[in-house]
Amino acid sequence: MIPRLNPKTLLAPTVACLAAALMGVGCGGDSPPPAPAKGEAAAPAAPVKKKTIANIGSDTMVNLAAAWAEAYGQVDKSVSVEVNGGGSGTGMAALINGTCDLANSSRKIEEKEVAELKTKMNKEAKEFMVGYDALSIFVHKDSPLTEISMDQLGEIYRDGGKITKWSDLGVTVPGAKGDEIIRVSRQNNSGTYHYFKEAVVGKKSEFKLGSLDMNGSKDVVDLISKTPNAIGYSGMGYATAEVKQLKVSKKKGEPGIAPSIATTLDKTYPIARPMFVYTAGEPPEHVKKYIDWILSDAGQKIIETTGYVPLPKK
Repeated sequence: MIPRLNPKTLLAPTVACLAAALMGVGCGGDSPPPAPAKGEAAAPAAPVKKKTIANIGSDTMVNLAAAWAEAYGQVDKSVSVEVNGGGSGTGMAALINGTCDLANSSRKIEEKEVAELKTKMNKEAKEFMVGYDALSIFVHKDSPLTEISMDQLGEIYRDGGKITKWSDLGVTVPGAKGDEIIRVSRQNNSGTYHYFKEAVVGKKSEFKLGSLDMNGSKDVVDLISKTPNAIGYSGMGYATAEVKQLKVSKKKGEPGIAPSIATTLDKTYPIARPMFVYTAGEPPEHVKKYIDWILSDAGQKIIETTGYVPLPKK
């Protein structure tokens, strides 16, 4: 006997497919979407998500880091480098807390920071020296002073130091209100502050109270440019036409040395220091590629063009 078929059963798939077609939905489950009609443009591919490198730290290095990040954006379009300053201490804290991939520092990492990184992240700090910075001594452009010794700088900035007036250095500054030396310094989360303390003030000494402590390197130079009585320290790369860089001698009576690439590399300029980037353990591949590029000729050229000192060629 031939089984009798229900016409509703025969019509159901047809009706379902017809309804799907009217709604623009394919019939048949996983069928691929139809190819675009002749003359129609294909749908754009979904954008590839960029890998991000969070780079935080030294204010001395922030302009350099921003220049690196911008240039690298043209080298590897799959990576975005996000730069923030705040000081070397801020960068180290971010590295320890796992909120950055790369910490910029104008000083070496401290032992307590190494220990904290090991405790919190169970990782060792990995150090990369990327260049040098000559720490310039700045005065107002109209100041008649042209050079200063390390001893004299110490007497100006050190607690108990005897130099408090410009007349103590044998000069009168045009436009200055009075004879008092206005000391411009950095806040204590700054790697520049810590380096200056070690190199000039003295490891066992403290800064003299009453200085104007600025957040960033540029702030130091800006204030000095508007204050004839002022003296301060900042990276060589922050020099402007509104301030004067002093020559510095190791001892009073010796010839002063101007900060430059040559005098930094031959170590005749007495206030120069290396610059570093740090990672927590071995960096991921995209971060390691970025560091390798920083150390390449292209990255080192940017150090020079932004007013810093590149690593000597091997």
